[in-house]
Order: sequence, then C-alpha cells, then structure tokens
Amino acid sequence: MAQVDWKTPKAIQYRQTEVKRTKFRFTTNRPWTQQFAQQNRVGTRRKKVFVEPITDWSFFNGDRVEILVGKDKGKQGLVNYVVQERNWVMVEGLNCHYRSIGKKGDYPGMMLQSEAPLLVTSQVALLDPSDNKPTDVEWRYTEEGDKVRVSVRTGRIIPIPKLAEETKDYKTKRTYVEQEKDTTEDDLTRITFEPALKTFEMDIATKMGIEEDRVPLKTYWY
Repeated sequence: MAQVDWKTPKAIQYRQTEVKRTKFRFTTNRPWTQQFAQQNRVGTRRKKVFVEPITDWSFFNGDRVEILVGKDKGKQGLVNYVVQERNWVMVEGLNCHYRSIGKKGDYPGMMLQSEAPLLVTSQVALLDPSDNKPTDVEWRYTEEGDKVRVSVRTGRIIPIPKLAEETKDYKTKRTYVEQEKDTTEDDLTRITFEPALKTFEMDIATKMGIEEDRVPLKTYWY
C-alpha cells in the first residue's frame, strides 16, 4: 500500500525526507491486489468517508435481510460477505452492478456481475423469523446467561446462522479436528509465568547462573 508522492534526492546535501500517502480509499478489493492499487493510484484524491461506529455488530454470514433502498428495495436475500470496518454487507444476487472487461475490436468482451456493498445502518434490515418482516435488533441475555439477538418489534430471538462459523480451517467448530500445533485448553489454563521482584537482566542472570558481586558506587542527589 505504500505510495510516495515526493522525496528528496539521494545526496549528502539533502536531508532525507519523503511525503507518503496515508489516506486510502478502502473498497472490497484487498490492499495487496492490483485493483486496489488502481483505485488508489498517485494523484487521485477522493472525499473522506466517515464510518459510524457500531459497538455490537448484529449481521453475520447467512443472515436473511431485506434491502431498504435502491432498485432492489423490498427484496430479501442472504448475506454472503461482511466488512465490519466499513459497516458493509453484501446480499447474494441482489444490489448488483455490471462491468465489461476484455472488449477489443470486434470482440465484445465479457460482462461480469458482482454484488455492491450495502450499509447496515440504513440500507438493510434483519428479518424477524416469526413473520419475515424487517425489524431492528438489540442484544439481550437469556436466563442462562447467553447473549442473543432479539427482535425489537416482537421480542423473538434471532439465532446466529451456522454459516457464520465457517472459516478457512473448518465449516463448523464442532467438526474441527485439533492439529499438532494448535493451542489446547490445557495450554490456556496452565500458568507458565511466576512473578518476581527482578528486572529482565536480573532474571536472565539468575537462569544462566551469573552472580553479581560488584559493589555500585554511591550516588548523591542534590
């Protein structure tokens, strides 16, 4: 992501300074891809986008939501991608945009379809499982102490879908098999550090069997 707008020549008479770009336009493209570099090429300046902070995130992969704005307003679909850093979700097959690539001469190229992100604060809403209608959501605790999502309109619990557990390592937590280098629960509960009134140097000297027999000089403070 490093982009240098200007820097001094490499010579002894110059103090080495450089002006780097620190503000980037973050999109659905990964920062190390060519598409991200093209969207943030040197010389392009875009208006800053302010992101509303959300303390308790309520949208997960596999949630059924309804779109509140745009050409697909009123349609319902499943969330298939989440970007919490921008308050974005993408709905499978909805709110799509199209772009043509590879057009050259008589060759018409190819048309690609991709879902555009939607803001969870104002553009999508979770569906209440009791009537499949959009509702606001808040987090509450059950009598057993479990934290659950609850529909504000009906009080119905909205369970987190199993698809939200899927990672690169496993489809569900229950089916994951521990590997040799995994950190086990026993490793988390075992105490490996014993506090002592020693500095780092004193601790290393004790472990290596080094005894300090030098007498420090007296110091005086005025």
